Amino acid sequence: MIFAPFLFILAVTGSIYLFKPQIEQMIYQDYYEVTPQGEKVAASAQIEEVKNLYPDAIINKYRPGENTMRSSEVSITANDESLTIFIDPYTGEFIGEQNSKDKIMNKIEEIHGELMAGTLGDRIVELAACWAVVLIVTGLYLWFPKKNQRLSGVLYPRFNKGKKILRRDLHAVPAFWVTAGMLFLIMTGLPWSGFWGSNFQSIATNSGAGYPPSIWSGDAPTSIIKTKDIAEVPWAAENLDVPLSKIQGYIPLPIDDVVAIANREGLHPSYTVSIPQDTVGVYTLSAYPPKAQDEVTMHIDQYSGAVLADYRYQNYGLVGKSVAWGITLHKGTQFGLINQLVSLLICLGIILVTVSGFYLWWKRKPKKGSGAPKAPSLKKMKFFLVLLIGLGILFPLVGLSLIVVWLIDWLIIQRIAVVKKFLNA
Repeated sequence: MIFAPFLFILAVTGSIYLFKPQIEQMIYQDYYEVTPQGEKVAASAQIEEVKNLYPDAIINKYRPGENTMRSSEVSITANDESLTIFIDPYTGEFIGEQNSKDKIMNKIEEIHGELMAGTLGDRIVELAACWAVVLIVTGLYLWFPKKNQRLSGVLYPRFNKGKKILRRDLHAVPAFWVTAGMLFLIMTGLPWSGFWGSNFQSIATNSGAGYPPSIWSGDAPTSIIKTKDIAEVPWAAENLDVPLSKIQGYIPLPIDDVVAIANREGLHPSYTVSIPQDTVGVYTLSAYPPKAQDEVTMHIDQYSGAVLADYRYQNYGLVGKSVAWGITLHKGTQFGLINQLVSLLICLGIILVTVSGFYLWWKRKPKKGSGAPKAPSLKKMKFFLVLLIGLGILFPLVGLSLIVVWLIDWLIIQRIAVVKKFLNA
């Protein structure tokens, strides 16, 4: 009753977001596509064109485009707004501008990740996802075949046992078939969450599963600035310390040289250059491509051009590699269209399960009650008590919500006769 609507929203927005590449290519085709015309104009000339058009803007990022038919992008801040400026790399001419907050898929992502409600929305989504795990575990217990039960009602619905049985089967049977996929999408989505994900990321980094010494050109820096604070980078690199450019007082390296370094070091062509905003900052190059194994995060001294840190998929620990694959599979990019279609099928299954579960409750509930079953004695449910405590530890928001519900039950529900009767408590 509580979490079905949230799971429905997650499944619908997730189904749409899976096809982000195709949707954005169709909507923004005029911005994205260019006609190849010989050699490309230097990156510095493209940025200079943006400066001429937006003289008071701060230049934040440059993205050269991942293929010969893709426009270049320059990210700027102008009048307290984040804009993306599209440039034809062959002519250096302005194509158009786009406000980041107006992008349709950004809105979908915001709904999917935080219900467009900031930190509160993020916690609600995380709580719903964690409680979905509880619903899956308890659902599997209710589904589990009884002694001598045939495959009907277990692996396929019973169509000849009446509407009541059929309603049950149309919920339980599809739920079983999509259980593995549901769990996978939930667990691969949680690393992005603000509470569980942040703590999991810190544990993964601090436990030694973080960054090997080989990624640094010298000693690893001690920094209060993390890479995620200055650039959009792969999950495994978000807590990577940002080094400092040590040779201050010299003329900063031109963006053209930074692009040449990126090409020399073999970065995936979808990379973005984050431009330093002060005298000690570094150029940060990040490639967050469709396939996990192509991920790169690189810091470059803005004066000497020295590669201070080069962190790639092959440098990740087991946790980092697992999460990287989980994220690209979750987003539907790792295996292209096949990945998208399989994930879409799982999302449609989640929609069917949530809607059928809600409908099942609606048809079974009495007219003057919630339809909640009478709670058995804890002595008879020792296994589930231990299981819930374990899930409450694994997912702290679940544990906290259990305590809150118990307090509400003890302080309010049990003391108000009408409410107690309605909830069958």
